[in-house]
Amino acid sequence: MEPAAGARLRREDRRLLTGRGRFLDDIDDRRQLHAAFVRSPHGSAAIGSIDATAALAGTGVEAVFSAADLDVAEPQPMVWKPTDTEVLQPEWWPLARDRVACVGVPVAVVIGSDRYAVEDAVENVVVEYEPGPVVVDPLVALEEGSPLVHPELGANKCFEWSLGGGDLEAGFEKADLVLERTIRNHRIAAVPMETRGVIAEPHGRRIRLWTSTQNPHLVKTYVARQLGIDAGRLHVCTPDVGGGFGCKANAYPEETVIAWCARRLGRRIKWVESRSENLTATNHGRDQIDTVRIGAQADGRITALHLQVIADLGAYHLLFTPFIPTTTAVVASGCYAIPAVRTDVFGVFTNKYPTDAIRGAGRPEATHVIEVMIDQIAAGLDLDPLAVRRLNFIPKDDFPATVAMGVTYDSGDYEGSLDRLLEDLDLAEFRAEQARERERGVLLGVGFSTYMEASGLAPSRLAGPKGNGLELSFWESAIVRVAPDGSATVQTGICPQGQGHETTFAQIVADRIGADPDQVQVVWGDTDAVPQGMGTYGSRGIAVGGGAAAVAADRVADKAREIAGELLEVDPEDVELGTAGYAVRGSPGRSVSLTEVATAAHVPDEMPDDFEPGLEATCFFDPPGFVHPFGAHAAVVKVDAETGSVELLRYVAVDDCGRRINPILVEGQIHGGIAQGIGQALYEAVEFDAQGQPQTASLLDYALPGSTEIPAISSSATETPSPMNRLGAKGAGEAGTIGATPAVLNAVIDALEPLGVDFLNMPISPQRVRAAIATANRG
Repeated sequence: MEPAAGARLRREDRRLLTGRGRFLDDIDDRRQLHAAFVRSPHGSAAIGSIDATAALAGTGVEAVFSAADLDVAEPQPMVWKPTDTEVLQPEWWPLARDRVACVGVPVAVVIGSDRYAVEDAVENVVVEYEPGPVVVDPLVALEEGSPLVHPELGANKCFEWSLGGGDLEAGFEKADLVLERTIRNHRIAAVPMETRGVIAEPHGRRIRLWTSTQNPHLVKTYVARQLGIDAGRLHVCTPDVGGGFGCKANAYPEETVIAWCARRLGRRIKWVESRSENLTATNHGRDQIDTVRIGAQADGRITALHLQVIADLGAYHLLFTPFIPTTTAVVASGCYAIPAVRTDVFGVFTNKYPTDAIRGAGRPEATHVIEVMIDQIAAGLDLDPLAVRRLNFIPKDDFPATVAMGVTYDSGDYEGSLDRLLEDLDLAEFRAEQARERERGVLLGVGFSTYMEASGLAPSRLAGPKGNGLELSFWESAIVRVAPDGSATVQTGICPQGQGHETTFAQIVADRIGADPDQVQVVWGDTDAVPQGMGTYGSRGIAVGGGAAAVAADRVADKAREIAGELLEVDPEDVELGTAGYAVRGSPGRSVSLTEVATAAHVPDEMPDDFEPGLEATCFFDPPGFVHPFGAHAAVVKVDAETGSVELLRYVAVDDCGRRINPILVEGQIHGGIAQGIGQALYEAVEFDAQGQPQTASLLDYALPGSTEIPAISSSATETPSPMNRLGAKGAGEAGTIGATPAVLNAVIDALEPLGVDFLNMPISPQRVRAAIATANRG
C-alpha cells in the first residue's frame, strides 16, 4: 500500500521557517543563571592550583567549581567497543582532575547571572599548568619512545581488531596486478547550524535537563549514573534541534556538570556553546590513515583486498569512539563480490579532542577506499572503471548476500542504480566534450562512486555492546494511541534534528490505521512522555524507529478490524482498510470510519463483555539485521592547472533507500549529504599544530562550502525494499555523504590524467593539486 499522500511537504516547516521553532537557546527564564567553561589551552599538561579569587570578585559571578568540588560517581562513559577485544580506556572526568590530554577539555565552570559576565570571568580563573610532551600524528604515536598521551596506560595503541574472510594469500597469488596505496581520510567537524547547549533546573527531588541532543534517553541514563541518582529522578527534554550529524549523539561532560551545578545551587542554569567551542570541544570525525592492498586479474576481477586502518581516536573516549573505525571493516568490500577480504584496525591515542560519529561514521572511509581503488585498478589495467565495477558487482539474484567478512547484505541491485545513473548522465557526450576541451587546454573530468552502506543501527544480537559494564541495545520503541474522536498520537524514541520525522512518522501511522496524517501527532524528545528509546543516528530513524511505529500501528489496526467486525456484524477477517474506512471485503459500501471505531473502543456498549477498552499498542522493535542502502553517484569537475582550483560543474546521484515513505524528504537528505561530502572532498579539514593547538577554531579557518560551491544536483532513485522491517525502508541520511567523496576525487584525477597525475588525497585543495602536478612534471 502506498503511504498516505506520499510526497508531502514537511509540516514542521510551518513553524521552523517562520521563526516559531523552539530551540534550546529560545528557552529562557529571567531568574536563571548562566555558565561558561574554563578549558585547557594545552595539548598535554599537569594541573596545579586553580585560583578563582579574581573571577569570583566579578560582577554577577555566583560560583566557580572545579574537579575538587564536583563529586560525581563515574567518569565519562564509553558504551560501545569492538567485541572480544581489550580496549584501553583512560579516565575522563567531567571536569579534569589532575591533568589534561588535549585542548578544550573542561577544567572549571563559572556560574553567574549574566552570560557575558561569566564568559569574561573565565579569563580571570588562574590555572597553573605544567605542559607536557604532545603527539598529534597517529603514526608517530605508535613509534617506540613516542610521548604517551596517557602515561598510566603504558601505550598509545588503544586496541587492535580484525575482521576478514577468504584466503588472502591465494587471492594475491591469482592477481595479475597488485596495487598498494595509502589513503588519508582526514579529520572533519560536524558544524551543525545550532551548537550544543544545556539547561538544568531542580524540581524537588528531580532534575529537568534540556539538551540539544540526538539521544535524550542515553543522556538520561549516563548523566544519572554520573550524578549517582536513579534515572527516574532525571527528566531529559529535547526541544527542536538545529542539526546534529552525529556530534549530538553523545553524552558530554557539560551535560553532567550543568546538572550537578543546578542541583548544588538549587537554581536553573543555562549553557550555550560558542562556535569556537563547537569546533574544538565537540567530537570530530573520520581521521583515518588507510593502507590498502588490492589484487585483480587482467580482466579486472578483484581477487583480494587487505586494508589496514590507523584510526586517530584523539585523547579520550566518547560513547562510541573505539567502535566507529571498526564499522569501516564491515563494509570494506563495498558493492563487490571479493572472495578474500581482511581489515586490521588499530585505534591510536593522540593529543586531540576525541573522534566519534559524524555522518556515516566509518562507512564513508570504507567507501572512499574501495571506490578510489576501483578506478586505480582500471587505470593500471587500462580498463573502463565502470566495466570493472560491473564485473565485480554482487549480482541482484544473489541477495540476501553474505560477503567474505561474514556480513549479510539484505537486498540490492547495483547494476540497476548504475544503469539509471547513466540514463541521467550522457557519458558518451561528456567524453566527446572532454576531448574537445582538452584540445583547448581545459581540464574536465568525471568520477564515479557506486556505494553501499550498512545502516539501521542496530540489530541488538549482532551489534549490541557488551562487556564494558554499560550494557545497552539498539532496538527502538513506539506507542500508537487513537483518541475517541479518531485523532492519533505516535510516541517515539527517535529524536529528529531536521530530518522531517514529524511528517514521515505521521504518514507511516496514518497509512496503516486509516487516518489523515494531519490528525496524527508525533511526540518525541521527552523522556517522561515517550518510552525508552535509543535516539537518531546511523540512519536508523525510519528503518528502526519507523519500523517500531509500523508494528504498533498494525496492532492498532488489527484491533480496529475486530471492533469494526462487531459494528458491522461480520467476521473481523472479512474487514479490510480502504479509502472509506474499515469496510466489509467485497462490499465497500458497508463500512465504518476510524472515528466510529475509536468511539466504540472507548464507549464499548456494543462490544463483547470481555472486550478491553481503548485503542492503542506498544512496540519495542529489534530488527533481525542491518539494512544496506546503495546507489551510484557521478561528479563532473573542471580543474585549473595554473591555480589548482577545482570547480564542480555537475553532480548526478541515484540512491536506493528501499521504500521511500516521503520522496521529497529523502531527496532533501540526499542533497544535504552530498553537500557535506563535497565539503570534505574539497574544503573542510580540522587541523592542529605540533603542540596540539587547533588551527581551525573558527569559521574563518574551517572552510565550509556555500551555495556557490554546490552545483545543481540531479537526484533520482531506485527502490529495492528491505526485508528487515515492515516498511521495506532503508536509511537515507548518510547516503549522500558516503557516495560523494570518491566521486569528486575520482573526477579530479580523471581531469588531471593528461598531466600525469594518477592519485590524490583529500582535501583536494589548490595547493595539493599544484603539488601533484609539479610532482608529475618532475617524474
